[in-house]
Amino acid sequence: MSTFVEILKAIGLAVLVFTFLAVVGAMFGVYMERKISGWIQARLGPKHVGPQGLLQTIADTVKLLQKEHITPRRADALIFNSAPIIVAVAGLLDWVVIPFGQVGNRFLVVRDINIGVVYFAAMASLTVIGILAGGWASNNKYALLGGLRAASQMISYEIPLALGILWAAMIAGSLSTVSLVEAQRGGWFIFKVPPLGLLAALTFLVAATAEVNRVPFDLPEAESELVAGYFAEYTGMRFALFQLGEYAEMFAFAALFSVLFLGGWDEPSLSRQWAWVWLVLGAGSLALVALIQFRLRHVLLVRPIFILAVMAAGLSLILFFGVMAGRAQVLPSIVWFFVKMFTLVFFLMWMRWTYPRLRLDQLLSLSWKVLLPLGLLNLLITAFIITVAR
Repeated sequence: MSTFVEILKAIGLAVLVFTFLAVVGAMFGVYMERKISGWIQARLGPKHVGPQGLLQTIADTVKLLQKEHITPRRADALIFNSAPIIVAVAGLLDWVVIPFGQVGNRFLVVRDINIGVVYFAAMASLTVIGILAGGWASNNKYALLGGLRAASQMISYEIPLALGILWAAMIAGSLSTVSLVEAQRGGWFIFKVPPLGLLAALTFLVAATAEVNRVPFDLPEAESELVAGYFAEYTGMRFALFQLGEYAEMFAFAALFSVLFLGGWDEPSLSRQWAWVWLVLGAGSLALVALIQFRLRHVLLVRPIFILAVMAAGLSLILFFGVMAGRAQVLPSIVWFFVKMFTLVFFLMWMRWTYPRLRLDQLLSLSWKVLLPLGLLNLLITAFIITVAR
């Protein structure tokens, strides 16, 4: 009976997480992407459907559901129709081992397994199968070329990605995502064995950016060269499923980065004598808010900065008064998890609308000639330090 209950529990949690990611996460991610791109390009972005354009993504989803599903005449229909599902499901399965927080002695995770990060890497690597299958089954030479470029890129960057994961697992002595967060109670891994922790974090972040095909590593799409790359022949919701998989992967890698290097749901802990740090940050944010409000309020580009400054001021002041009141945990753990995750998502979107695309030879050289030897050397030095320290 207990096994049956556990299976039902796992299915229920998986459906809950998948529904949240598919319906809320992906839609909010698209809206966030459009607003950030509008900010960087000095325009407003979505504005008309709903307040501040909040319902624009829902309107686009309804439009895509009404589009005709076209299968090319000479395409392999079974593989062609299965590829988008493989990409979307692979992106969502990553979330099974991501811990969102802690309530009492219970962890907010679908399943905490002792090889959690290995499972994550395995599910993330399935995306390349769907992309390559979609490009090949389309019977379009441009789509096939886009799929092959995707395979070469994603397979190349899986190795530096694995080295970043191994570094964190070696420091924690565990492959469980929950144990990795618990091991960072005394300090986040990004600050461990300086500067090796920061180097491992940067290696992981660059490789993760390439894995999810974000600029400057979006060669698999390369719409200006390959007519939308591997999904050139896809229409309607099958096209949207590729986008869902990309956004689910991006959010998942941002979540894993926070778990591996930023303490996951762990709150930044400062003792009472260091509480002034939060006060200074809050005062600085309020000064920025005042400057924008009274001197720069009509400048379009500073409006998002104003919103971020207000949020930073509120968060800093809440933490200051919480620490002064002697609270061990000022904000719920799930709040900290999402703060860290969305900060990284914002960074990835900022990069997309700031830098140009790399050439394929530059992209592969960065992986094989820079990140791979750097990751291996970092792993070797850290292992030596740990062995000597013991």
